[in-house]
Amino acid sequence: MKKLTTLFAATALATLMAGSAWSKTFVYCSEGSPEGFDPGLYTAGTTFDAAAHTVYNRLLEFKKGTTETEPGLAESWTISDDGLEYTFKLRAGVKFQTTEFFTPTRELNADDVVFSYERQLKADNPWNKYVTGASWEYAAGMGFPEVIKSVEKVDDLTVKFTLTRKEAPFLANIAMPFASILSKEYADKLQAEGKMNQMNQMPLGTGPFAFVAYQQDAVIRYKANADYWGGKQKIDDLVFAITTDASVRFQKLQAGECHLMPYPNSADVQAMKADPNLKVMEQAGLNVAYLAYNTTQAPFDKPEVRKALNKAINKQAIVDAVFQGAAQPATNPIPPTMWSYNDTLQDDTYDLDAAKKMLEEAGVKDLSMKLWAMPVSRPYMLNARRAAELMQADFAKIGVKVEIVSYEWAEYLDKSKAKDRDGAVILGWTGDNGDPDNFLDTLLGCNAVGGNNRAQWCNQEFDALVKKAKETSDLAERTKLYEEAQVVFKREAPWATLDHSLSVVPMRKNVEGFVQSPLGDFAFDGVDIVE
Repeated sequence: MKKLTTLFAATALATLMAGSAWSKTFVYCSEGSPEGFDPGLYTAGTTFDAAAHTVYNRLLEFKKGTTETEPGLAESWTISDDGLEYTFKLRAGVKFQTTEFFTPTRELNADDVVFSYERQLKADNPWNKYVTGASWEYAAGMGFPEVIKSVEKVDDLTVKFTLTRKEAPFLANIAMPFASILSKEYADKLQAEGKMNQMNQMPLGTGPFAFVAYQQDAVIRYKANADYWGGKQKIDDLVFAITTDASVRFQKLQAGECHLMPYPNSADVQAMKADPNLKVMEQAGLNVAYLAYNTTQAPFDKPEVRKALNKAINKQAIVDAVFQGAAQPATNPIPPTMWSYNDTLQDDTYDLDAAKKMLEEAGVKDLSMKLWAMPVSRPYMLNARRAAELMQADFAKIGVKVEIVSYEWAEYLDKSKAKDRDGAVILGWTGDNGDPDNFLDTLLGCNAVGGNNRAQWCNQEFDALVKKAKETSDLAERTKLYEEAQVVFKREAPWATLDHSLSVVPMRKNVEGFVQSPLGDFAFDGVDIVE
C-alpha cells in the first residue's frame, strides 16, 4: 500500500509540474507536513508556510524582506493617547475565497475579526476547544488573554481592541501568522453542520492562494485566488511537495521536479552555487537553536547542573559538523543581529574538567538522561540527530549517559510541551516579528510554560523584566530591560544555547519575485516562473 501511495504521489507531482499550455504551476519541496491548517493553533514555521502565508491574511502584514509592518486587511489604524485602544479601519471589498467546499455570500467585515480573536481569547467560546487539546499556544504564550480586554465591532469596517495595559510590540504581534483572520460565515456553517474540525483540515481565508486538497505527508495543492484583494497571482497552481530529506529535496531541485526548497544540507551549498540551473539566496538568520532542560525535574532543577552540562557541549564542533561553518555558536537566547542583544555576556566555556567538578559538587552521580532530537531540518538546526550524537559523546566524557529519542514532527512538538517531559529537547526559533519580546517572553516567559517554554522555566526576576519591557514604548528603556533579562537567563541557564545559523534558499534559475524573509517565512505571493 505504501508503494502504491508513493507511486501515486510521484505521478501526481509529475503531472502538476508538467502543467499545461494555459496554466503555470509552482512546486515547493517543503521540509515537513503541517500539523493542521488553522494557524492560531500552532507555532511551527512548517505549518505557517502551509496555511498562514498561503490561505490567510492578517490585519497588518510584514513588508516583504523586512520586519516592518504595513497595512493588510486593515488599511489604517489609530491608537489612543493612553496606548490602550487600537482602532482599525478594514479594507473595503475584500472577498473570501470561493472553493469546492464553500461559497461565501458576503465580503470581509468586523465580525470575522472579532471571531478570529475571541476564539483564542475566551475559554467559553464554542470554538476555543474545537480541536482536542487546543491550547492556542501562541496567543497564550504572549499573554493575549490577559492583555486584550475586548475586541469590539464598531461598524462593519471598524474594529476596536481595548488592552488592559500598554503593549509595545502589539502591532508587530498582530501581523504574525497566529493572528490570521478567518471567515465567521464559514465557521457558522461548519458549526451548524457539526463539522467544526473541518476548519483545521479545509481552510478558507482571504489570502493569495485557495486550498484545494491535502494528501497526508505527500502533497498539498492550492490554486491562485482569482478574487484576491492584492491581485491574482502570476502562478496559477501552487504545490507543496513534502520531502523530509534534504538530500532528496536537492535531487528534486536539480532534476527540475521542484522550483524552490528550504534548509539544504550545508555540504550541498557549494554544488548548488556551481549549478548553472540554480541560484542561491543567503542572509543571516534571525534565529537560535537551543537545548531546553526540563527545569522542573531533578537534577535539571539546579542551575549549577545545567551550567555543568553546558560546559560539556562543544558548540564549535556542532557548527562545523552540521553547518559546515555556516553558523556561529550562540551565547544569548536572541540572535546578535537583533536590537538589545547583550554583547557583554560571556558564554560558558567548553571545559570538561570543570563540568565534571561542577556535577560532583552538585552531588550528581551516574546521571542518565534523554536527549530529544528533531526529525526535520529547520534553519537553526539542519540535522538535530547529528547534533544530538555529538552532545551524547560530549556528555559521555563527563560520565553522563544519554539516550537519543525522536518522534514524528507534530508529535515531537506536542510531547515536548509536557510539563513532566524527561531530559532535554533540541528545538529552536526563528523570530516572527523582529522584536526581542518574540524570543524572550514567547519562549521563556511564565505564560509560555506548558507551551513554547520547553524548559518549563518560570523565573520571577526574568519575567518581571520582560513584562516591564512590553509596557514601555521608550526604545532605550526596553533595550536596557532586555539586556538585564539576558543576564538572568545566562546565570540561570534554562537552555544550552547552541547556534545562530545562516539562512540559505536555493531555487531554479527561472524563479522570479521570491523575497527571502528575515523571519524565515516561505511565502509565494508575487512569485513567477519565467521560461
